[in-house]
Amino acid sequence: MLVVMNVQTPDDASIQTNWHEYYSEKRIAHQWLQVALLRDLQVHRVLEIGPYLGLVTAMAASAGYEVTTLDVKAHSNGTGAHRHIQADILKVDPDTIQEFDAILCCETLEHIHWDNLASVLARLAATGAPWLILSVPYEGFQFAFELYFNCQHWRRRSHFRKLRFLRRFKIKSDQEWEAHKWEIGYHGRSLKAFSQKLEKAGFRIKRREFTSGCRSVFLVCRNEKAKERL
Repeated sequence: MLVVMNVQTPDDASIQTNWHEYYSEKRIAHQWLQVALLRDLQVHRVLEIGPYLGLVTAMAASAGYEVTTLDVKAHSNGTGAHRHIQADILKVDPDTIQEFDAILCCETLEHIHWDNLASVLARLAATGAPWLILSVPYEGFQFAFELYFNCQHWRRRSHFRKLRFLRRFKIKSDQEWEAHKWEIGYHGRSLKAFSQKLEKAGFRIKRREFTSGCRSVFLVCRNEKAKERL
């Protein structure tokens, strides 16, 4: 089912609380990168899948992009969205979302079972959008360290991930959408295996970026099935 409607922002006081709880300092950088990766692409019309609380929507709109949001929910919280499409990416008809130059699908695919990814990626390729920008949690081997110091204050941050490939990812819930179903770096869920799924669907990876704070991998993909546009 596909429902297109004018964007509405619900009058819900909990949105403010949820916004401050979710958008930590590390996540702000993660949201910024989604928009920053659009910079070198010749795109204007962007489909954002899973806008959640709408920060990326607002940033992309303020940067001059025409943003349409897509979610199973009937509304989008993103200020500046051109319109909203209510649809499930597991079922959406690619023919109904063909007018976009790029698709943003960040921190969404890990909520879908690994065995169902091929179908979803095939649908995204069939839209004909020339570019796909996606991100998923990355738990492969990595180390990061940061030290900040001045005369009044200092802080230290670090994280270290190793040997995740020896463990299987534990799914907390098969039914709840919020629960992750997989993450890159665990047994059988390598970045290479994920990249192969993308390539089989018709995408060519043109750029990789990693965010140390959120520990995600970003992939900028060219849709080889897209028709040349004038």
